[in-house]
Amino acid sequence: MTTRPPITLSIAGTDPSGGAGIHADLKTFTARKTMGTTVITALVAQNTHGVSRVYPIDVDFVADQFESVLGDLPVDATKSGMLGSRDLVELVVDRAAEGRLGFYTVDPVMIATSGHRLLETDAVDAVRTHLLPVADLITPNLPEAALLISDDEPEAQTTEAMRDQARRLLERGPGAVLLKGGHGSDDEVIDILATADGQVREFTHPRVATMNTHGTGCTLSAAITAEVAVLGREHTEIGSDILGEAVGNALDYLARALTSAADWQLSLDPEGAHGPVDHQVDIVRGRHS
Repeated sequence: MTTRPPITLSIAGTDPSGGAGIHADLKTFTARKTMGTTVITALVAQNTHGVSRVYPIDVDFVADQFESVLGDLPVDATKSGMLGSRDLVELVVDRAAEGRLGFYTVDPVMIATSGHRLLETDAVDAVRTHLLPVADLITPNLPEAALLISDDEPEAQTTEAMRDQARRLLERGPGAVLLKGGHGSDDEVIDILATADGQVREFTHPRVATMNTHGTGCTLSAAITAEVAVLGREHTEIGSDILGEAVGNALDYLARALTSAADWQLSLDPEGAHGPVDHQVDIVRGRHS
C-alpha cells in the first residue's frame, strides 16, 4: 500500500527576506503538515521595509512550471498570491478551469503595504470577472475587498459593512469569501467568512500589538490551503462546516505566529521595519502541535 502526504501548491512571487510570498507559503505548508510545491510568478526585491523592485517571470515559463508540477503531482489544494499581470491571471484561470488545482484559494494581492503596486491596473478587471468565479475561497483584506467590488467603493468601517461587502463579493462567483479585518483599528480583529450557501460566520481574535506583521496575508491564505488539504483527506467534500474548521485552525495558527514574533527585532534598521511572523512557532517553539 502506498501513502503520500497532502500536497499543496503556491502560485506567487518571491520574498528574499523570507517573510512573505513563496517563502512564507512554503514555511506555512510545512508547519501545517503538507508537502509544498510552487509556481513562481515574479522575482521580488523586498525586505522588512517594503518592495523596491519587481521582475516579472515570462508567462510561458510560468506555464512550464505549472506543467512540471501538475503533470507529475496530485495537488490537493492551491493558493495564489501575486499574479501581477492580466496574462498571468488568465493563465491561472485556465489551469483552475481544468480542475487540476484542487481546492483553490485566491489571496488577491494588489498593493504592498509599502504602497508598491503588485497588480497591473488592467489586470484588476480580469481578477474581478475571471479569477473570482473559479475560486473556492477568496481572502481579501479591507482595501482589497473594496477594490474588488469597484474602483470607488469605500473600505468597510463596521462589521455590518464587512458582512455586506462579503455578500456582494459572493455575487462575483467565488465559493466563499473570508473578509479579513486586520487593517482595522479596534482592539479585536474580526474576520467574516461568508459562503455561497448563505452562511456567515465571524472569527474574533485579540489584536496583537506588534510591528512584525509582514506576510500575514500570505501566511493565512497558505495556512487555510494546507488545512483544507489535510481535512480533505478525511472528508469527500469541503462544505461550509469543514471550511469553517480550516479557517478557524488557520487563524489560530496565525495568532500564535504573531504572538511568538511580537518582540522580534530582525532588521539592522528597526525604525519603520515590519518583521515577519514566526512561521515555525509550532515546530521549533513548541507552542502547539
